[in-house]
Amino acid sequence: MSVQQKYLENGFWVVQVSGRLDQMLNSQLDKALTDLLSENYSDIIVDLSQTDYINSGGLRCLVSAWRKARQNEGDVWLCGLNGRLQEIFNIVGFDKVFHIYPTLAEARAVIGER
Repeated sequence: MSVQQKYLENGFWVVQVSGRLDQMLNSQLDKALTDLLSENYSDIIVDLSQTDYINSGGLRCLVSAWRKARQNEGDVWLCGLNGRLQEIFNIVGFDKVFHIYPTLAEARAVIGER
């Protein structure tokens, strides 16, 4: 279980979550996203391909980062959601808020066209 971040290019960062996004990892994800946003990196891809669960705190963390990024004319993109996570995002309406891509490569390709 971990949260790792990696610089891509053109000001984009990837934050990868491995494991259950619950009370154990929410604070790590929040810190990673807040740190990047406070450094004026407002274009972030969150890779959830290694994430098998998300609780309401994890959802709140993502929405909070999305709001901050949008205030700075950036965005938070998501990729790699498994079927269960995609279903949760659909139920709560976050599929209308976030740009969601099947893979990191697809997210990078679309974002690179911006």
